[in-house]
Amino acid sequence: MLRFISDPSLRRRVTAATNKVESFNNFTDWLAFCNGGVIAENDPVEQEKAVKLTSLLANCAIFHTTLDLMEVVRELQAEGWQITGEDLAAISPYLTDHIMRFGSYATTELTARPDAFDPHLDVDFDAEEPEPAAA
Repeated sequence: MLRFISDPSLRRRVTAATNKVESFNNFTDWLAFCNGGVIAENDPVEQEKAVKLTSLLANCAIFHTTLDLMEVVRELQAEGWQITGEDLAAISPYLTDHIMRFGSYATTELTARPDAFDPHLDVDFDAEEPEPAAA
């Protein structure tokens, strides 16, 4: 506890990690729209299913959003913009504006094969200045 109090770098890292977890929890709460996200079942198996399915839905939405963000980054780079790791660190995959929770979805597209996933981004993540070491 004393290290946490006396080390600003450690406090920043802990706060950043806590903020990420809270952002994910808020995102899953937003997705869990049935019963306002309240699990009404008293059966532990059904409760576990509801939690796991909500997490699966959240992970699918996050992955799709990340693919969309990567496409935008590649388009910006093609236009000549220099994208840094710091720029990407400021982007959150917990976006909701593009998700139609109550929209109509075509199930005929379920058999369509997606393009191959390309995880590469032409960004040098090591170019950032390292944080100074604590004395």
